[in-house]
Amino acid sequence: MDYVSLGSTGLKVSRLCLGMMTYGSPNWRDWVLPEETGRLFVKQALDLGINFFDTADMYSHGASEEILGRAIKDLTRRDHVVVATKAYFPMGDGPNDRGLSRKHLFAAIDGSLKRLGVDHVDLYQIHRFDSETPLEETLEALNDIVRSGKARYVGASSMYAWQFARALYLADHNRWARFVTMQNHYNLVYREEEREMVPLCLAEGVGVIPWSPLARGFLAGTRKRESEDWGTTNRAKTDDFARQLYFSASDFQVVERVKELAGRRAVSPAQIALAWLLRQPGVTSPIIGASRPEQLDQLVAALDITLDDDECSTLEEPYEPHRVLGHT
Repeated sequence: MDYVSLGSTGLKVSRLCLGMMTYGSPNWRDWVLPEETGRLFVKQALDLGINFFDTADMYSHGASEEILGRAIKDLTRRDHVVVATKAYFPMGDGPNDRGLSRKHLFAAIDGSLKRLGVDHVDLYQIHRFDSETPLEETLEALNDIVRSGKARYVGASSMYAWQFARALYLADHNRWARFVTMQNHYNLVYREEEREMVPLCLAEGVGVIPWSPLARGFLAGTRKRESEDWGTTNRAKTDDFARQLYFSASDFQVVERVKELAGRRAVSPAQIALAWLLRQPGVTSPIIGASRPEQLDQLVAALDITLDDDECSTLEEPYEPHRVLGHT
């Protein structure tokens, strides 16, 4: 496993990050795997050299954080891993149980630390942009969380480039802790981030840690056009959100190119799609998910696949612009 700097920080993270959304409570989503299974994936990831784990308070209403925290305590040392979590989405029925107000962020970080069983997280991220809270309020609260020692760094996720640019400016102007990462929606069938967000991150030294690098499994090549056969896993069969994001005619054309190249290379389509993303400028550590052990093994093996310029051009050629997706 290779380790790289997280953006322009001195923090070293594995080239892949294990996303923990898949592990929690099936009561939240019926495709979520229970704790005993999730622990096996954390151990497998550790054995493969992954030291970077991403979760969020809203995943299984906190159960994902609890599972990760207990697994870290039992399977490794806290200082051997990089723990990232996120806040924004509702965690209760009250009007202040959501968003990025100072009140909610202070409650959210304390809740996450309690569930994780740690005294700090390495990366504390805002899960979305909150248009109802002044940006200055959010940024100052995040700065205070860093200064209090409850988070080492702060990151952002899924917003417009102008919003992120303004946040970076305000943090610098006020000498607050600035965002060191952008967790954005970026993969072979959704490349709108290349227009403004990725160039901004490159210019500002911000690490790009894409979510859904395989387009919620769509790039695995198992889903069929004009069919109700949406895949082989329970998540694929029930993931309505994926159908909102992908499945256009050009998306399927990209997948066909991925499958063709995978056949020539004698690897899986998922490995080709991930190898392409790892090659893109600014990408630090894509956030991968796995529901079967062989999936995790294959994705880590993709680190050894190097695509040439012609192969990348072939994969990219069918792409057609999309409307902005994934910011809500």
